Amino acid sequence: MKKLLVLFLVISANLSVAQDAVLLRLKYEKGATYDVDMNISQEMGAVMSMGMNINMDIKVLDVAEDTYDSEMKFTKMTMDMLQGGQAMSFDSTKSDDELDEAGKMMKAQMGPMLTAVIYAKGNNLGEIIEVKVEPNVAGVAEMAKQSSNVVYPKEALSVGSTWTMTKEEKGMKMAFLYTVKSITSDIIAVDLSGDVTGMATGTISGNMSIDKNSGIPMNSLIDMNMSVSGQDLKTKAVMTMVKK
Repeated sequence: MKKLLVLFLVISANLSVAQDAVLLRLKYEKGATYDVDMNISQEMGAVMSMGMNINMDIKVLDVAEDTYDSEMKFTKMTMDMLQGGQAMSFDSTKSDDELDEAGKMMKAQMGPMLTAVIYAKGNNLGEIIEVKVEPNVAGVAEMAKQSSNVVYPKEALSVGSTWTMTKEEKGMKMAFLYTVKSITSDIIAVDLSGDVTGMATGTISGNMSIDKNSGIPMNSLIDMNMSVSGQDLKTKAVMTMVKK
């Protein structure tokens, strides 16, 4: 009887471990639309400060076995910047009459982004495979490629598991380390850390909550403390994603 009890406990423990292992995959719904809200702030002492908010709709056009096709549109952009003692502000919902001269200049630069439609193909790991922009607006394709803020590993994960991802952007290489903090029936909580090298050097920290069933990152926070040409630069990016 004692041996049977020990065997039962061993089997139960192994089943518990197996149940805790999660294979993270994006499971978008065909025809569904998701609202993405991004808030980005940057501080470089007295040199520059900037706050930017971007709203985007992502509509899933098609879903195959391990890939999906989507249509992305920017729905709103706001920016407040202070540089060299000059304040600039832009809000895409305001008319020309409501904007000052600096705001009108920023509208001329950023306005075309709001007319662009971005077609993207990605896989269920979160990698962006192809991007097409109509009309072709400079910089929008790169923004779309960077919109994927995490790429999942091929292996199953449990509490304490880690995986890595690297991004290269504007002469900087960002190496992310993701660590699974907890797993519940609904949410996978992940801690972020990492390093920045290249034209800027520094550290990365943050966290992310992922919907366990759909694999969609519901919210994320990324803090980067860097040094650029001898100046300290702090960047914070907060993103939320919800199904409409």
